[in-house]
Parts: sequence; C-alpha cells; structure tokens
Amino acid sequence: MTSRSILQVFENYQKSRLAFAQTISDLATRPQNVDLMKGAHVLDLLKPLIMDVCPQIKQCASIALGRLVHNDPAIAEELLDVGILSILLHNAGTGNKYQKTAVLFVLRSICKHNEKTAQSVVKNGGLQTLVYCLEDFEPAVKESAAWGIGYIARHSQKLAQECVNAGVLPLLMLTLQEPELSLKQIATSAVTDIAKHCEDLAVCVVDAGIVPYLAKNLQNSDEKLKRQCLAALSAIAKHSPELAEVVVEAEIFPSVSQHLSHACPAIRRNAACLIRDIAKQSLELTQFVANTGGIGSLLEVLFQYPVKQPDPVNDARIPCVSALGFIAGQSAQLAMTVLGCRTIQVLAVMLNDSTDENLLTVTAWTIGQIGRHSPEHSAAVASANIFPRLVQIFQNPESSLDLKTKCHGALKLCLQNCLLVSALEPLLSLAPPDILKYVLGQYSKVLPNDPKARRLFVTSGGLKKVQMLNAKPGTTLMEYITVINSCFPEEIVRFYSPGYPDSLLDKVEQYAPQLMTVLRETEQTNEEIQTEIVNAVAKDELSSDSDSAHAVAGADRSSH
Repeated sequence: MTSRSILQVFENYQKSRLAFAQTISDLATRPQNVDLMKGAHVLDLLKPLIMDVCPQIKQCASIALGRLVHNDPAIAEELLDVGILSILLHNAGTGNKYQKTAVLFVLRSICKHNEKTAQSVVKNGGLQTLVYCLEDFEPAVKESAAWGIGYIARHSQKLAQECVNAGVLPLLMLTLQEPELSLKQIATSAVTDIAKHCEDLAVCVVDAGIVPYLAKNLQNSDEKLKRQCLAALSAIAKHSPELAEVVVEAEIFPSVSQHLSHACPAIRRNAACLIRDIAKQSLELTQFVANTGGIGSLLEVLFQYPVKQPDPVNDARIPCVSALGFIAGQSAQLAMTVLGCRTIQVLAVMLNDSTDENLLTVTAWTIGQIGRHSPEHSAAVASANIFPRLVQIFQNPESSLDLKTKCHGALKLCLQNCLLVSALEPLLSLAPPDILKYVLGQYSKVLPNDPKARRLFVTSGGLKKVQMLNAKPGTTLMEYITVINSCFPEEIVRFYSPGYPDSLLDKVEQYAPQLMTVLRETEQTNEEIQTEIVNAVAKDELSSDSDSAHAVAGADRSSH
C-alpha cells in the first residue's frame, strides 16, 4: 500500500469526524432533536472530538456541544458530570480565537440555566477563564467572555460578588469604550446583572467609573444599546438616594424624559423604570424630575393608550404609573401638580378598562398616593367616581391578595381625607365592613357641623342604612355609628331603626279608642224644646234689665 493510500485513510477519517461534528451542530439547533441525540449518547461521542488534533473539528464539536447545552439544562448537568468542562477550559486558554469563542459559547450556555450550574463553572475555574478572555485582543472573544460573566452574575448576589472579586468591573469599563457595538451591548448587560442585586455591588460599579460611559452610550443611535444603558442606570439608581444622585449628576436629563417618546417599546419602558427609580429616592430628586418635564413625559406615554395596543412584555404603562405614584407621594404640592395634568382621569380609565392585574395593582396604589394628602386631593379622586370601582375590585374573589391590599390601602388613604358627602353616600351600601368604617368615620366628622348634610343623610336613606348595620360593641365601627346617631333626635333614630315600623303597626292594632259623646240623646218633643228656648231667652233679658237698673242707681248715688 502506497503512502498516498495510507494518508487517504486518515483524510477520510478526518472528513468523517468533521462531517459528524457539523451534522450534530446543525441538528442541535432544533430543540426537538435534543432528546433523540441525548438517547444516542451524543456527549460520549463529542467528548473525544473536543480533544481532536484538528482545530476545525474541535471548533465544530464545541459549537455542537454549546447548542445542545443551550437547549437542555439536563445536558448541562450531564456535561459537568462526565468531566468535559476541564477539557473546554484547557482549550479556551490554548486555542485560536475561533476555538475560544466556541468554548466560551459552551460556558455561557452552561451558566445561563440556573445558579447550580453557574456555581459549578466558577468552582472549576471557569470564571478565571472568562476574565482571561475578557482581556483578549479579539472583540468576539471579549464579547463571549462578557456574555458568560453576565450569565454568572445574574443568578445571585453571591455569584455577582465573586465576579467583582475576580476583577471584571475595570475590564467591563474598558469594553464600554470599544468601538464594536455588540461588545458594548453585552458589556452593558453584564454591568446590569452585577449592579441589580444590592447597594454594595452598585457602589462597586460606580467606583469603577462606569456610570459616565453608560450615560455617554445613551446618546448612541442603536436601540439595543440605549435599552441596555437605561436598564444599567436603573439598576444602579434604585438602591439609594446617593447612587441615584450619582446617576443624575451624569447629566442624563432631559435625555431620559425624551426617550419616553421613543418608537421602541422597550426603550420607553426602561426610561420609565429609570425615572421611577430616581423619583422614589428623595423629595429633591423627585422635584428635579418634575422640573425637567418628567411628569408630562410620563403622561404622554399613558395618553397613547388605548390608541396603541400595548406590548405585554414591554408595556411602559406600569412603570409610568408607578413613577407618578412616587412623585405624588413625596409632597402635597407635587401631588397637585400631577392632578393638574388630568392624571386622575387617565388612571380612572385604566382602572375601569384594564384586565391586567399588575396594572390594576399599581394604579390603585398610585391613586392612594395622590389622594392621601388633603381633602382637596381626595375630592379630586372622588370626582372621577373611582371609589366604587376600587370597592368592586376589592370584593372580586378573583383578585389577588396584592391587588386587594393595594385597593384597601388606596380607599383608606383617600377616604380618611374625603369630606365630599356625595362620594361617600354610594359606599354605604357597597363597601364591606373593612372599608365602611372609614366611610362612617368621615360622616362622623361632617354631620355634627353641617345641618344640610344631616338633612340629606336622612332623606337619602343613609341614616336608615346605618341603623341596619350589625356592628359589634366596642369596635371602631360601633363608635362611629354612635357618633352619627348622636347627631339626630332620638325619635328620628328610633324611627329608622329596624323593626320600628312594625312596632308602630302593633300599637295601632292594640289601641283602644275612647270616643266623646257629641250629641245628647232626648225624648222631648219639638214644642217642649221651643218652650225651653223661649224661657231661656226671657230669663236672659230680665237679668240684663236688672243689671242696667243697678248700674243707674249706683250712678245717682255717686252724683249726690
């Protein structure tokens, strides 16, 4: 056999290995094929190929392995058990840029599934490999490494802290300055995954000098990079007023407010989240947001619905409504500013028309933040006829516990300031006892000093409804009922008490009438009656003549 024939055997074998690796890689792109390949022991067949002498076969085998792991977390755990991870880490340190990229794809696919697999990668030295690759010259390698670091950091605070301890933040800060757009996107996402967990990690991000570069990249025209930068800044600002001030000092306003009108739903949502996380921190920051046009920009998003159908994933209404709630909750003046922009009408429409429980929850909470300050604020809420709807949602058995809690809180905050009798009246028959005590509490404040309100309370049937309540002695509800009853005469209260009309009817039935004799019965004839009348008249005349004579005689004596 010639040397050519011998070499042909090896070439055929190499072509077969390469074809097998490429075919497995193509098949692994379809999740429905993974179970069949797993049953054919695909990992045992790919394991020798990732140690192959041919770099191209190594690369194809690693890509196939990464796609399998990406689609099935069970294969990721099996890969860790059969010892393939150590081989992959060795290849990442010795191969060319294509091999490194393929190996890093496998690592990030392992890390993405859950904290357990990510912890296994870190324990076996995978984090050090990622940091080493993050310093590589090739942008594709750095991008894959940053992606893997983000997947590790997102699972828990502990893993994120290990990433920080490994020194990834200075390297991520450098990648944010690279010209490659995709590298900036992935690095920004990794920063978000680190900063989101706690204040200490966010402080580490700030200390690394990353915030100015995030603010600068916010001006980039790429939508994905804008979205990631807004998310990263929000992850930093949400932890404390000091961190929020650092973000604001990076001069992100009024650019962030302008992003609320962006065509991309994800950008609008992330911009609203950033404004919300800044506004909730302190009165000064909230006032700054309002002064830069934040309230109007938030309302513009809400005014677009239902003209535009909301994207369920990137619905910006929830963070917008939440941001308005934080702004209104800071002070009475800011709440009045929010009311002056027709906010309460928009919230009333969403409360009546929306079926999204999350949106209903945050809307109810925001209404409570608006109406909690004074009777004027509460009257503005009441004028939109919101109270009955809140009661309806609160009593709906399909409402979640969180939604019921928010509705109860909103009603409590608003009703404790409401002096508008017309808004309280419908709740007398609608509200459950948990809400009714706040309604009667307001009546107990209004009725003692307002005669017209007392008259209206009786004529509208309010007093009767109060008497029909079954309150336990010693409770707050019973105390309010006692105060209300003391505002009316006792007979009025007794008249509207349950059972009083029946007792009146019983008295009517039991009453014994005592009739007076109007006409005297007689057996005299008409002639006798006329004779008596004539005699009586004559007697009266004689008595009158006698009185006259006595008067004349008295006058003569007095003259003498």
